[in-house]
Amino acid sequence: MAKDPVRVLVTGAAGQIGYALVPMIARGVMLGPDQPVILHMLDIPPAAESLNGVKMELVDAAFPLLKGVVATTDVVEACTGVSIAVMVGGFPRKEGMERKDVMSKNVSIYKSQASALEKHAAPNCKVLVVANPANTNALILKEFAPSISEKNITCLTRLDHNRALGQISERLNVQVSDVKNVIIWGNHSSTQYPDVNHATVKTPSGEKPVRELVADDEWLNGEFITTVQQRGAAIIKARKLSSALSAASAACDHIHDWVLGTPEGTWVSMGVYSDGSYNVPAGLIYSYPVTCRNGEWTIVQGLPIDEFSRQKMDATAQELAEEKALAYSCLS
Repeated sequence: MAKDPVRVLVTGAAGQIGYALVPMIARGVMLGPDQPVILHMLDIPPAAESLNGVKMELVDAAFPLLKGVVATTDVVEACTGVSIAVMVGGFPRKEGMERKDVMSKNVSIYKSQASALEKHAAPNCKVLVVANPANTNALILKEFAPSISEKNITCLTRLDHNRALGQISERLNVQVSDVKNVIIWGNHSSTQYPDVNHATVKTPSGEKPVRELVADDEWLNGEFITTVQQRGAAIIKARKLSSALSAASAACDHIHDWVLGTPEGTWVSMGVYSDGSYNVPAGLIYSYPVTCRNGEWTIVQGLPIDEFSRQKMDATAQELAEEKALAYSCLS
């Protein structure tokens, strides 16, 4: 029995990440090889021509799963009937700009998109915010779409999670698919805390802790953390452009696992609405380890947290609290 198509919104679809993301969605990377999709692509009026070019290319690629394309600069048309919304569009920080200027631009973007999603998206629409500051943009969206369940508004820290898996895999010279259960705690910023204390590697003699195999606490508590924290900047330095294909791939992983579930015994990192777990202040969008089943995420509970981790987790929570205050000051 053929499935009904799912409408998936990508905002900022003519940009770098959008251009990498839409073919992945159309190929079934996000929702599975048997799930037809209708793509809704939104961008700003100056990008309309470029957006139309992306639509032409989607037609030219003749993707079997792609059952329709809506390419528009109208936020209501873009949001109508969508079950999944990937919010890639945002205002990037430009040289010489203060954080508050960037924040106030993004507050107004996310405020208007929140109300369009609330009024026009499908019931139970799942939202993933990618545009930075992702955690706080997601919080603003939640604020202005009160009828969308807080469980359905998330932000992307899977890119950081995947970067951490990649670093461990390179260090140990093992397949990345054999590494699991790293955690990204906190903000998708340079204060995030990539934690390997509970991570394991599949070896011929069973699963072994990453810390035991790496056998270099100085590296794990130092260079490993800063490499993951600053990987985005390193890619900009190398490419003169920000991470696009890795961000698009991580967005697909995030939605795929949220909708279709995480494998037994494996967790992933998602920026979700804090309920106070692990003594993180409630009311922040904070990255936690989560498992997913039946389209719902659940925070992994009961992991022991050492003193080193506690300090890192608190520092990134503090930054999120400051960002939240800054965002709210832009509203008044």
